[in-house]
Amino acid sequence: MGGIDLANVPIDRDYLMPSGAAGVSAEKASAILSQFSRKRRAAAIAVPTADAHVRTRLRQLGEPITLFGEGPGDRRDRLRELLTLQAEAAEAEDGEGDIQMGDARTGGDEEEGDDQEEFYTTGTAELLQARKEIARYSLPRAQTRIAFQKVEATIQRRAHVRHRKGIKERLQGFDLYGSQIAADRPVGIARFSPNGELIAAGNWAGGIKLLDVPNLDEKVAYRGHADRVTGIAWAPGATLPDSTVSTSSVNFASGGGGGNVQLWSLDQNTPVSTLSGHSERVCRVEFHPSGHYLASASEDTTWRLWDVNTSTELLMQEGHAREVYTVSFNTDGSLLASAGLDSIGRIWDLRTGRMVMLLDSHIKPIYALDWSVDGYRILSGSGDGFAKCWDLRAMREMTSIGANTGGVTDLRWFKGTDGPASGQLLQRDEKGEVQPKKAGSFFVSCGFDKNVKIFSADDWALCKTLSGHVGNVLSTDVTSDGKWICSSGHDRTVKLWARDDQEGV
Repeated sequence: MGGIDLANVPIDRDYLMPSGAAGVSAEKASAILSQFSRKRRAAAIAVPTADAHVRTRLRQLGEPITLFGEGPGDRRDRLRELLTLQAEAAEAEDGEGDIQMGDARTGGDEEEGDDQEEFYTTGTAELLQARKEIARYSLPRAQTRIAFQKVEATIQRRAHVRHRKGIKERLQGFDLYGSQIAADRPVGIARFSPNGELIAAGNWAGGIKLLDVPNLDEKVAYRGHADRVTGIAWAPGATLPDSTVSTSSVNFASGGGGGNVQLWSLDQNTPVSTLSGHSERVCRVEFHPSGHYLASASEDTTWRLWDVNTSTELLMQEGHAREVYTVSFNTDGSLLASAGLDSIGRIWDLRTGRMVMLLDSHIKPIYALDWSVDGYRILSGSGDGFAKCWDLRAMREMTSIGANTGGVTDLRWFKGTDGPASGQLLQRDEKGEVQPKKAGSFFVSCGFDKNVKIFSADDWALCKTLSGHVGNVLSTDVTSDGKWICSSGHDRTVKLWARDDQEGV
């Protein structure tokens, strides 16, 4: 009589296992083993650990991003359960036993495509060199800023309160100084030159005009875009008397319809150079604090980094699900923030290429970003009507300000001339006590409520509402000395706001 091979011994799992607790019915062994198998399957699925990424993944699955009374741990468990059910359904359809694994950051699976995965591409030698130069530029500036802030931390609270009160009183004196019809179509962007004596105003017809301050007379007219101009940025040091930037070199840049970025001088009304690469409209442009690089945000869902001296593209950065509308460098030059119509902002470390923070609490498109002079706080303005302040040290949103009803279209933090990057020491009074700086003490915003508003950047109180536009206000800016505020909008005008004495804050 032959034996039976052990591998061929039938396994019977269709029997009841008695429960150890009274009053609880017995369960079949097969059901219990199935539960163990399901738990092992769930544990093998990669689920994001950051709550923001969990919310994003739930939104991608079409599920509520949060339930009543649900905490971050419960939310992550719910996502794991949903992904387990998804994997079981996929297994039932194709009969495969392997679970489709995803990326641990996004929790995505292969069926959703490569766009859900974090991936890296080989950079050029020029990009590597640029990253090194940015690191060499930013580290000494960060060291200077930290030393400045250590001295600033010794200031008494009563001095801050007195200083804040004085600035608020002066801000309340701002009113309409002048207005000029600058185009036949809406004026999409207006930016002060570094010396505060010129305004570059770009309109929806594709033109740019330089207006003098305070008369708002037209000095030069430029034409270099096929459609609306919505991005203008002045090169650091341009128009300043002690600067090495000459009038014949690149003084400012513009972005608009057609996907090109134009570089302009003050000596000719034709572009010095054209940066081509975007496939859709360029919404905003911004110079790196060193002046050697330029960032551009576009409706093609990318932002790009350019070398101004060689007019070459160094980096095409993806990561946004929809159009990218705005970009902004921090004062050290080490970080760049980008945001757009996907309502999510991202902060990138330019020295490594990594994303270091997500700005994800707006519920409508983000149209504006601007960094504080302290280097670690950033403001975002959105179509939801809120301006939010984010702290990079705490990695979270610090405050939310109801800025402009209907939506915030632009905002600018007052940079001043006495901040850490100015190279100046904090002033002292007659007793030798350190006095607070003016830089970063307020910001201006504008929006679809047809107003420009001035807010304290200390307690975030509204200091003044500037009314005068008869249409949506599309942009605003403030000079570094705090004397002038400008705005532009749908009513085709550029308006200038100032105190009666035309003195700064």
